[in-house]
Amino acid sequence: MNKSKVVAIGAVSGLLALGVMSHSAMAASDKEKCYGVAMAGQNDCASNGHACAGQATKDKDPGDWKYVAKGTCESMGGMLKK
Repeated sequence: MNKSKVVAIGAVSGLLALGVMSHSAMAASDKEKCYGVAMAGQNDCASNGHACAGQATKDKDPGDWKYVAKGTCESMGGMLKK
């Protein structure tokens, strides 16, 4: 592959990566952490009892959280802080 092709591929890859990162940042701004609504195995991150997403062992544990649409947590029976 010639040098100009490598540069072009790198530039396109960089632009695609920026688009993905900015999209995920925008998506995160439309969501909030909601404690006590995650079902077993469906939490979004670690808690005091485990180290990873998807490891909640019981439904609606107040120590586990899940991302939900902003403004919907409390109507779902969850809490914004543990």
